[in-house]
Amino acid sequence: MSHPVVHHAKTGSPAPPRSNAVVGVLAFAGIVVSLMQTLVIPIVPELPRYLDASPANAAWAITATLLAAAVATPSVGRLGDMFGKRRLLLVSVVLLVSGSVVCALSDSLVPMIVGRTLQGLAAAVVPLGISIMRDVLPAERLAGSTALMSASLGVGGALGLPTAAFIADHYDWHKLFWISAALGVVALALLVLIVPESKVRTGGSFDLLGSLGLSAALVFLLLAVSKGGDWGWTSGTTLGLFAAAVLVFLLWGRYELRTAQPLVDLRTTARRQVLFTNLASVALGFSMFAMSLVLPQVLQLPEQTGYGLGKSMLAVGLILAPQGLVMMAMSAVSAALTKAKGPKVTLMIGAIIVAAGYGLSIASMSEVWHIVLVACVIGGGVGFAYGAMPALIMGAVPASETAAANSLNTLMRSMGTSFASALAGVILAQMTTGFGGHALPSENGFKTVMALGAGAALLAFFLASFLPRRQAAAAPAGPAEAPAEPAEISGARS
Repeated sequence: MSHPVVHHAKTGSPAPPRSNAVVGVLAFAGIVVSLMQTLVIPIVPELPRYLDASPANAAWAITATLLAAAVATPSVGRLGDMFGKRRLLLVSVVLLVSGSVVCALSDSLVPMIVGRTLQGLAAAVVPLGISIMRDVLPAERLAGSTALMSASLGVGGALGLPTAAFIADHYDWHKLFWISAALGVVALALLVLIVPESKVRTGGSFDLLGSLGLSAALVFLLLAVSKGGDWGWTSGTTLGLFAAAVLVFLLWGRYELRTAQPLVDLRTTARRQVLFTNLASVALGFSMFAMSLVLPQVLQLPEQTGYGLGKSMLAVGLILAPQGLVMMAMSAVSAALTKAKGPKVTLMIGAIIVAAGYGLSIASMSEVWHIVLVACVIGGGVGFAYGAMPALIMGAVPASETAAANSLNTLMRSMGTSFASALAGVILAQMTTGFGGHALPSENGFKTVMALGAGAALLAFFLASFLPRRQAAAAPAGPAEAPAEPAEISGARS
């Protein structure tokens, strides 16, 4: 199989800006993207009224973002490897700003879905940022910086919820999207001014057919998973979508193995280190999201239920906000442990901490401080685990495939969250209790979902045990490693 040519920077090229500024700007961009996903949570119950649509149709404003993110992430990662990671990062942020403006101007369903789709297309910002770090930062800064960038999704989500709830309670809901647009513009300006373009490129042509095939398979699968509860899990539509997803995935895989320059190098993806990191990412994505589905509901349900805590959405956001700060703090500890013991150990410890947090929740969720403790323990474990994943991925793939490989890993986390949402929805719809003439999720239903979260974290621990014990990470092709002479280096896969 022919391999693309990788171009590295000349030694005489301008030195990149200070590492701290680059890391800070990229992490801020990641937080802005995660804020975009969180900002709509407080207004979800009101979307049908705001958009003059049925609840089932209004839900497409959420589903559209999920589908767009799944479709865009692997393709944008590959394009970043080919044409410049910073260039595609800027395009992604422009799409975020554009989508936010469209949503801010929307008063009906169709433009809202269009805007939310554009926002979803920006989901590749985090894997692109991690890949830029590999290329432009000194080797000794890489582990801590990528851990922080990886944790930015959780940090933005945790900090965005109370902010969004406050705005939704006191101002017109359109302001949520104007704020998202403004933050996107700030991120865009900082990226242009501070972040240098990576000189590591892979040539060749873009695998358009592979991109279309993967996109179709993901849309079929995620539509079935996200809408199966509404359509019926045994309905012809849901089962047909699952069957179509399996068929297209098989055809796509066969094509990718035969094409010279595939969208996803399945041979690289099948390496033990990459494969088990991605499988563990699915499990951890499931585990992390299980908490997000349960804790806000427990906090908001009426105290008269006997297990609800009767808090407002703003209070919920404030109670859960420390989780994001813990996640950010743990990313630095994660990096130090990775440097000392290797990313496998870090990932396994993170998974155990997450499982322990879920164990605490099953034992006690009857006081606000219980919820804060549970959220912080789980958030700390997620910070540990997510911080290790980029190191594992980048330690097993050539520099020319960094963005594509990190994007695929991000997609695996998203798949886990989608599966968690679907399964938790089924459980909470079946395990109910009557209250005021309405069926509410029961306490045992919540505990069942949390037990599944613990199980998923333990599964991630088990999967991580199959990773190689210690492997030297591939050196970043940044300033510390720039060759003395201009070079064209074959992107051969080891």
